[in-house]
Amino acid sequence: MTIQPPLLQPGDTIGVVSLGSPLPASDIDSAVTILKNMGFQVILGNYVYADSGFLSGTDEQRAFDLMNMFANPQVRMILPTRGGVGIAGILPYLDYRTISLNPKIVSGYSDVTVLLNTLYQFSDLITFSSLMLINFRMNTPAYNFNQFFGMISSTAYPKPIQNPPGIPLVPKVAGNVTGRIVGGNLTSLVDTLGTPYEIDTRGRILFLEETHEQINRVYRMINHLRLAGKFADCIGIVMGECTDCQTSYGKTYDDLINEVMVPLGKPMLTNLSAAHGTYKAAVPIGATANLNTLNATLTVMEPTVSAR
Repeated sequence: MTIQPPLLQPGDTIGVVSLGSPLPASDIDSAVTILKNMGFQVILGNYVYADSGFLSGTDEQRAFDLMNMFANPQVRMILPTRGGVGIAGILPYLDYRTISLNPKIVSGYSDVTVLLNTLYQFSDLITFSSLMLINFRMNTPAYNFNQFFGMISSTAYPKPIQNPPGIPLVPKVAGNVTGRIVGGNLTSLVDTLGTPYEIDTRGRILFLEETHEQINRVYRMINHLRLAGKFADCIGIVMGECTDCQTSYGKTYDDLINEVMVPLGKPMLTNLSAAHGTYKAAVPIGATANLNTLNATLTVMEPTVSAR
């Protein structure tokens, strides 16, 4: 049975951890100040400032910090500082039963995608493709905060996942399906294939987005997922932006969607503002949603958090 973590309220405690690449101490401190000014208490992981090159400490150290936050009854939400690389390295060191018995809100995107889907698959925990600590800045769009707190601080449903005004969701393949949402960053999901943490898309709505890749490389990863059966298994597809992706051999991201994704024949909605883009919709991984491309809507059909 899917577990909804307890909702977040002002005055609650947020645990901040570095799970992938390091974030400069000044960036961590300024974002923590913003969280405190919003009325939250903050606990920092033991290794939050660790920097060992492209990783923020060893796999064991990063996993230790994450498990400490799950075990701490004061902590209501766990917020990674950033993604980067390396989050898959902590997965073998996590205690998934302890996590399911001590559910917390976990949010992030980019390489955090691996953790979000693994916590859903191994601990039945709804997680959130949404903000990380690095996104708590003075210039963060209000839309991003509204999406984030609307998803983690309210038990109301149904909840439409909508783009900012003036940015339409674009249907590509007609259909109306209901299932649990999985997915996130394309590169991170492809990296799970052939591992114990491989994403399970059976009967699911698959959400994908990417950043800073050439379109021929995006094609390679999409084809890898196709050959692994992930599109055959899913019931619908939501394509986010390919942020700052580069046209390759004259082909654009839209060309890739039209020429490679549309022929898959699955109900498909595109142009979701999420993850690496300026605007970040909040997508609850593991929650039941309705994808209706006939009216270009994506709607969460159950509470994503529980009352306390």
